[in-house]
Amino acid sequence: MNKKRLVVAFSGPSNSGKTTAIIKVASILNDSGFKVCIIKHDPKDKAVFDREGKDSFKFSQTGADVAVVSPNKTTLFKKSTSNVDEMIELFQDFDYLLVEGLKTLDLPRISIFRNRLDESYFSVSNAIACDETINNNEIPNDLDILDLNNPEEIILWINKNAKRV
Repeated sequence: MNKKRLVVAFSGPSNSGKTTAIIKVASILNDSGFKVCIIKHDPKDKAVFDREGKDSFKFSQTGADVAVVSPNKTTLFKKSTSNVDEMIELFQDFDYLLVEGLKTLDLPRISIFRNRLDESYFSVSNAIACDETINNNEIPNDLDILDLNNPEEIILWINKNAKRV
């Protein structure tokens, strides 16, 4: 089957609802039979996967890149960052690749806001997804406005505007 291979990014301040929005979108797409991959940006390098004392941690301490393969998943510990092209190559088989964060990447981007707008996101955004706490009149006219509480509307925007890879 031919894959859609659409890539879109989500940005927004902490606690704006990015993760919740991505989960809703990914769940609907997954339930519709699409293969979804998600990349989460960890700017402070605080995500912990391989815990101390575990073999994967000991392997990782050598400086090597480590892959842990089990019956239901493959986990990759790589000792360097990855650009979006490397991630696309890694996942290969997907319909939708949803990226949380990484606002320096040149990808179609939905910025998410609740309670207050942060204008610093406008220049890297193509759409704003917000709820009723945001005054839409404060959003520049060149940005699409989406309902944060309507994941189907967000998916329609993604289908029309995401980068095809």
